[in-house]
Amino acid sequence: MSFSSSNDSDEVMGEINMTPLVDVMLVLLIVFIITVPVMNHSIQVSLPQASSQREEIKPETLRLAVDAAGEYNLNGSPITAAELPSVLQAEAKRDPVPDLHISGDKAVRYEHVAKAMAIAQQAGLKKIGFVTEPVK
Repeated sequence: MSFSSSNDSDEVMGEINMTPLVDVMLVLLIVFIITVPVMNHSIQVSLPQASSQREEIKPETLRLAVDAAGEYNLNGSPITAAELPSVLQAEAKRDPVPDLHISGDKAVRYEHVAKAMAIAQQAGLKKIGFVTEPVK
């Protein structure tokens, strides 16, 4: 006859019980087996056709010319330096905001072109470009 001590029954089991894990996995497998064929059967709907391209509105271009004497021309019509800020502010409020192309005579002082750029920037025109002639 052997007597066992009370310490033998208090030992912790070192193995994981796999039965509940296997049961859960089998239930999930059955659920997936049932739901996959249902997912393939869908309702056929005839969808309307529509253009998904975005309509792009091109902004108008303002042409500001500065001649050799420092006089301004906006889109071919003469304008004074005093009128330029109010006209450019009115143009900057349009939607879309127009681009400004500045073409300065090569004999004009830089001061007049810089003044036109500053007025345009203060008026709210963001896209300002310079027009040049290609070298021949």
